[in-house]
Order: sequence, then C-alpha cells, then structure tokens
Amino acid sequence: ALYSSLSLFLLLVEMEVKGQVMCVLLMCYIFGHIITSHNCGFIEARISSKFGDLEIEKKLRTINKPAVKIIKTIHGEKYGCVDFFKQPAFDHPSMKNHTYHYKMRPISHSEEKRKRETNNTGFGYLWENGVGCPIGTVPIRRITKDDILGLNSLEDIYTPRSSYNTSTVGTSDPYYDQHHFAVGRTPNKGMVFNGATMELCITAPKVKPSQFSSARLHIQMGDDFIQMGITVNPLLYKDDQPRLFVYTKAGGQQCYNHQCDVGMISVRQDYPMGLSMLPASERGAKTSYFSSFGLIKDKANGNWWFEFGTDAEEIGFWPSNLFRQSSGNYVEWGGEVFTASLPGPQMGYGVFPFEQVRYDAYVKRVSILDVNYNFDTKVDYMESFSDDNGGYKVIDFVKSEFQDAGHIIFYGGSGLNH
Repeated sequence: ALYSSLSLFLLLVEMEVKGQVMCVLLMCYIFGHIITSHNCGFIEARISSKFGDLEIEKKLRTINKPAVKIIKTIHGEKYGCVDFFKQPAFDHPSMKNHTYHYKMRPISHSEEKRKRETNNTGFGYLWENGVGCPIGTVPIRRITKDDILGLNSLEDIYTPRSSYNTSTVGTSDPYYDQHHFAVGRTPNKGMVFNGATMELCITAPKVKPSQFSSARLHIQMGDDFIQMGITVNPLLYKDDQPRLFVYTKAGGQQCYNHQCDVGMISVRQDYPMGLSMLPASERGAKTSYFSSFGLIKDKANGNWWFEFGTDAEEIGFWPSNLFRQSSGNYVEWGGEVFTASLPGPQMGYGVFPFEQVRYDAYVKRVSILDVNYNFDTKVDYMESFSDDNGGYKVIDFVKSEFQDAGHIIFYGGSGLNH
C-alpha cells in the first residue's frame, strides 16, 4: 500500500499537478497510513529481510551441509544425515583444533552411564526407517530460502530472550515490548548456577503466523544464554504443532537449533531437533503429557549438555569456550510469547492458572545445579514474574499435595488484547 501511494505521488508530479492542497493531502495520507500500520499491525512496516540473495545462499550452504542420505520422520519431515564433523557448529573459529567425537559424553558421568548412552538407539521409533541416521552422522533439518526469509523478516525483535530486562511499566511504544513472560525465576542475588532441570507439560497454544508461544528453561550467562523447551512457532517450523527447540546466544551470534556456528553440537544419530511433541495434553484430562529437560554443565571441562527424557539421555552439547561466562547467573522456567499483532498468542492452555494440575499448564520437578554441583530440588528462593497480568499469569507453588511433582510452576493466559 505504501509503494502504491508513492507511485501515485510521482505520477501526479509528472502530470504537473502542482496544487499545494493536493500535495498536502496526499502526503498526509501516506504518513497516516504508515502510522496506522505501525500502531495496529506492529510488524507490517518492518517486513524486510536483512539478507541479500548472496547472503541467503551462503547461509543455506552453512546449514544444509552435504548429507550422506536424506531420511524422513514418521511425520514426513526431511532431515539430512550429516557427518558429525561437518555440523554447522564446527565452522566456528574456536573449533579448528577440537578433539570432539560422536561417542563423547560428559566426563563427569560414570563410565557405565556413558557406555549405555553411547550404544543407545532408543529414538529409532521417530523415523520412517525405524533407525534414524547411520552411525557417525547426525540428523539436521533441511532449511529452505523461504525459511530464512520468514525468520529474518522480523529481524531481531523476534528472537527469544530473558525476562530479566523486561519492565512491567507501561509504554506508548507498540514495539516495546512484544515479548511477554509468565515465569518462575531465580532472583538477582549474585548466585552461580551450573545447570537446571524441569518436567514440562506439553500444550498446543493457538498462535497467528508471525507469533510464537514457548514453554522453556532459560539459563543466562552474562550476555549469553541457552534456552530449551517446546514452542509453537509457524515461522520456524511452518505449522502449528508444539515442537522441541534449543536456542543459543553466544559471542554476539544467536540462532535456533543447528542454524549457525554457535548452535548445539548433536551427538546422537537418532534424535532430531524440531521434533513434533504431539500428542499434546488436553485441559481437564486425567493424564497429561510431559517431557523432561536438563541443561547440565560438565564439571570436568565446562561443556554444557542438553539432556532429554526420563533417563536424561544426552542429545548434544555446547563447548565451554563459546560463552564469555563459565556459569549461569540467572535461571527461569515457564512461558514466553512474541505478540507481533493483537490479540496476542495463547500461553499454555490459553487460560489463567488456578493451581490445578489437570487444568493448568505447568513446569514441575524444577531443580538447579548449584555452585558446588549439588542438585537443589526445592529452589525455595524462586520468585514469580509476569510482565502483564492482563494477558498472562504465573503461580509459583510448593504445597504438600504436590509433593510428587516437587517444585511446580503453573502458568498461562489467553493473550493480550490491548
């Protein structure tokens, strides 16, 4: 619409329509339209990729490494089986003289656990071939030009982030802030953390195409951070399913999953990032579906490991030298959404929590790995935070009737409408 308005303006000039009144009215229309798009649509005036065609092709080559073979998940999604040593993460300058290999596991784990997990092929059921990729390769989701254009059309305003720099004070600027949170988090008290875990209820909140709604574990390490959890993110995954993700911000770079050289290094041939987490839990059902997540630092070398499932299977890791700070100083668990336009996306089940496991989205069995590498399952110093209770709420709950669930956080909301 803006382009059409400018074309009309130039046409009028060419026709030597010089009336001052006409020009003033036309310019008022143009700028009025810009303001309207800014206030009501939020993102319409910002839809422009920061990448040119050459940069897009370079990025595609970086992510879509030559594959030994292409395989499909049981949901039909294509993954390339990429040689372990050709993952995008090995393009990072710090990896020139690395000694990593696909059989590695945390050194601080017992030899028995490392041996069991190295030989494990427990996720073969996720694939059409019943196995996954060949040994020595890892599955990496194939990315298209449209994927890159979609993710970068909103530029940096779309990227996941922490709640710690978010204010609860209102503002007239519609771009501040389109991220909203309902989380339990550690307070700003100069503490040190070497890991955290959670069991996360799987939900499928409703979102619009340019929005996302995530439930995640977030560990902040100075200016850097790692997130992991479940997201409904149409720009990232091209559907409205809840899917597994990790997100890395390190050394000035940031990306989802394997999409840059600070992304996670996978060590399994049978576990795909971007995995569909269906079936999702149904509000009010007697049984809910959940998954276990852990982000644990290896005491021996400082590498950070992504652990998944009830047996804490190691999926991948981030080398310690990627991060400018060796340990975490903040941890948070719960919901994050990106609004883009009103009404805002749902979080959790799309309703406010009221302290009922059957009816609330939740994060349970919350724990942290402290400065001495001891697990604290109480985390009794946690604080709850929601930046706008009109759309999203959180309840930090530690009562006797939920002892089996440990420390539990209820969260959710229908979204902002103002």
